[in-house]
Amino acid sequence: MAKGNGGAKTDAGTNAGEGARDWSQTLNLPQTDFPMRAGLPQKEPEILMRWQERDLYRELREASKGRPKFVLHDGPPYANGNIHIGHALNKILKDLVVKSQQMLGFDSNYVPGWDCHGLPIEWKIEEQYRAKGREKPDFSDAAAINAFRDECRKFAEKWVDVQREEFKRLGVIGDWDNPYLTMSHAAEATIARELMKFAANGLLYRGSKPVMWSVVEKTALAEAEVEYQDYQSDAVWVKFPVRAGSLPSDADVIIWTTTPWTLPGNRAISFSSKIEYGLYEVTAAPDGNWAKVGDKYILADKLAADVLKSSKVESYERLSAVGADVLAGLVAQHPLKSLGYDFDVPLLDGDHVTDDTGTGFVHTAPGHGADDYIIWIANQKALRDRGIDTTIPFTVDADGVLTKEAPGFTGKRVLKENGDKGDANDAVIKALADAGNIIARGRLKHSYPHSWRSKKPVIFRNTPQWFIAMDKGVLPSPLVGEGKGGGDSRTAAVGLPPTPNPSPPGGGELRTLRDVALSEIKATEWVPETGENRINGMIANRPDWVVSRQRAWGVPITVFVAKRDHDGFSEGDILRDEAVNAAIADAFAKEGADAWFAEGAAKRFLAPKYDPANWEQVRDVLDVWFDSGSTHAFVLDDPEQFPGLAGIHRVRDGGTDRVMYLEGSDQHRGWFHSSLLESCGTRGRAPYDVVLTHGFILDEKGEDKMSKSKGNALSPQDVMKTAGADILRLWVASADTTGDIRFGPAIVQSASEAYRKLRNTLRWMLGALHYFTPELTVPRAELPELERLMLHRLTEIDAEVRAAYAAYDFRGVVAALAPFMNTDLSSFYFDIRKDALYCEPYSSVKRRGALTVIDQIFGCVTTWLAPILSFTAEEAWGHRYGGDRSIHLETFPELPEAWRDAALAEKWERVRDVRRVVTGALEIERAAKRIGSSLEAAPEVFVADAALREAVEDIDLAEIAITSGATLTATDAPEEAFTLPDVPGVGVVVRRADGRKCARSWRITNDVGSDPDYPDLSARDAAAVRELEARRPA
Repeated sequence: MAKGNGGAKTDAGTNAGEGARDWSQTLNLPQTDFPMRAGLPQKEPEILMRWQERDLYRELREASKGRPKFVLHDGPPYANGNIHIGHALNKILKDLVVKSQQMLGFDSNYVPGWDCHGLPIEWKIEEQYRAKGREKPDFSDAAAINAFRDECRKFAEKWVDVQREEFKRLGVIGDWDNPYLTMSHAAEATIARELMKFAANGLLYRGSKPVMWSVVEKTALAEAEVEYQDYQSDAVWVKFPVRAGSLPSDADVIIWTTTPWTLPGNRAISFSSKIEYGLYEVTAAPDGNWAKVGDKYILADKLAADVLKSSKVESYERLSAVGADVLAGLVAQHPLKSLGYDFDVPLLDGDHVTDDTGTGFVHTAPGHGADDYIIWIANQKALRDRGIDTTIPFTVDADGVLTKEAPGFTGKRVLKENGDKGDANDAVIKALADAGNIIARGRLKHSYPHSWRSKKPVIFRNTPQWFIAMDKGVLPSPLVGEGKGGGDSRTAAVGLPPTPNPSPPGGGELRTLRDVALSEIKATEWVPETGENRINGMIANRPDWVVSRQRAWGVPITVFVAKRDHDGFSEGDILRDEAVNAAIADAFAKEGADAWFAEGAAKRFLAPKYDPANWEQVRDVLDVWFDSGSTHAFVLDDPEQFPGLAGIHRVRDGGTDRVMYLEGSDQHRGWFHSSLLESCGTRGRAPYDVVLTHGFILDEKGEDKMSKSKGNALSPQDVMKTAGADILRLWVASADTTGDIRFGPAIVQSASEAYRKLRNTLRWMLGALHYFTPELTVPRAELPELERLMLHRLTEIDAEVRAAYAAYDFRGVVAALAPFMNTDLSSFYFDIRKDALYCEPYSSVKRRGALTVIDQIFGCVTTWLAPILSFTAEEAWGHRYGGDRSIHLETFPELPEAWRDAALAEKWERVRDVRRVVTGALEIERAAKRIGSSLEAAPEVFVADAALREAVEDIDLAEIAITSGATLTATDAPEEAFTLPDVPGVGVVVRRADGRKCARSWRITNDVGSDPDYPDLSARDAAAVRELEARRPA
């Protein structure tokens, strides 16, 4: 068989001597200008330009009319800086979903979006101010705050444009000319409307409770904005002397805390009635020790030994048990009494107290912890009845500085402005030592909340914020306007009292936001399934949603609050008036949210119906997670802005459409979470049907997350410049994205090698199909067995590929296609059929049948690859069919059921087993240099196994083994035969082929020269050349 590939030259015929005819000119060697070297960095931008010129996105929408919709709603990246490899992973994965669903027959319309508000952009503008020596604007001045907001807007616009081009360069197809932006006027108007629905349905309230506060960013943070990192804290064991109760007055309740700076805010001690406690006396201790002989400590029995060991106590005695009833009746003295903390410290029974660590008691500062706040509020009446002041002190300001409500420590810093540790802890510890109320100190390295933006620790700080209630039963079932952007839209101008809950419009069972969200989690498909448990736990255990931020660049909290009792309103009531709400939304739609901060805004929206002097206009802005959580409202539910998404009728409502959200697994606490709460609070349902998550990117060793700060980052821009976007796309599709994904130069190289093999297979098919025209088509019934086998294999691969794409399992697609293309096709079918394709005459049914099947294989494989190798598939498709129609307008081909032939496939499994033994024997002979190519051999194949023999007895063994001859012998193999242990009953003895070498096909046969006109050719090759010459024009 003549060797040759693509348009490569061949040395066929050179063995005939100097001046002999070049028989390679008579071979049907592959011909294509589809290059072997991809040159993707140069080719991909050319393809992008063609897509843009033809407006491929519009063509896709036209072709999709009337199909069921599959909407992947984009989780917005932040418009701040160039994209990194995490962005590339995310956007490519989304594009794989969108393109594959489109080719599965859906209208898969992708509208990209950007998150444009928030602190990082404010920081950038403030940095510019500082660089120019300018002061930060006075945000109470209308002109100044809107000028600042305008600079933020322009900054975001710049980066939206940059990122748009970078995302397009990845091959992502979407509505890039009309993306959604959270800062667009239409979006800001809708976000305000969504917030006002929460005001109307009673879930929005202003309260004073501890929130996670960033000293660096000077704002409250939501759970989604916090990450946990290792942190070293000061730990102290502190004495609270017993002031009253049934225990000795010289006893002390011992608490342990890693936040000594919170002790000025202490107002109680929590214990648990489920824990056993005892009274312990120190009987021996070193001189000068803080814990002294004779001291009596109340401790959890389980922890007493550890506490006393930490206190360097040498020996001690347990005097008695201390029951919960005794503890509940105790009153302690604050350990810093001498500095002005002269008030009773009660003991409260709390479920949050454990004896896992510490002392069995929890120092309770209601201004600095969620559990502390909850138990303090729960005991308000009982505390007041005991004459205890229940006021929660504000001991720390926005800068992390202790206030005058922390006497003795005013001006001390918990954290410095840059987030580093301040001097408050040391000051408190010294004061405790001076008062004789500390028994031990140490340091503890533990997981502690940090801002995910600044990477600095946060503090829990009591501050007035706006919240959305999780457990207030005001949501009716079903909610009015459910799923249509309607929700609860009351029109009565009534102040919102904290209790009782307002009645639901239209009646129905009252449900809490938590109830609805947990129910909707169950109604959603989570991919992978572990996502359901993760978000379920987060929703089940989360506190009320803090939605306010003390910043300038964002959508404001568009509510008015009564300053005083007047006209039937009580101080603190939220104004609920649909006319006012409509005026605000209309203004935002025309002017953007800047309208809220403009001079005279309160009068504009309130007068003449209300006197602005009686109403506080809230100046806080919304948490950006509320912005992004509202995207479903201003994208999926806004047919005017996004007509291509109009008319979504979800499967859950009896329709055929589905909505997917796709982001990293951290978004169970971020976008998935806020979108779920926002939609459940306004529509009584989740905004999505399917949620797909991916992991984070690690370095090649899988040890560290990839990041610039660690110096292990490899940018997508650099990879595209050197290797191409399709390499990144193949990497994403090949990875197990359900977990963390490794990435680095070696992995890029591995993906490039895998790509090269796939491309070579496409290239070879294009070269072979150079000779195919429709009139050469052979009906299936007339095809040789091998061709019918390949059609059967196509149906098997089609089922695997479709199932994998439908399950968003792109790794499964690659796992099906790569071995099919590299092994079934290149190493098996194409290798066998090269001789027929290159050497058989034009009229050969075998050759025509092979071309017929290769045409089908090319169409299937290229479309199956298109969602993954978007550029390469487009390039190959254009080489085959011309550039008039993009491959991305195709759907996956529907293959005839008649192509399936399980019996034939079972037979050929046996044939391939025998072939493996033959090729193994040939490799041994080649390695020993007893033969050069396999065409020098004529193996004798011994097949004693009846089933295997039946499978191969009507097969041309020489053809499938690519030898010049082969003999089948139905006996046991001789001892010297080559065998394989997993193919019993088969042995091969390799013998050299008899005859002469054909100068055209290189086969060694006994009929070379039988045609006197072609003395150097076999009879088959001579007939092929005669037919070729007869077809040539005279």
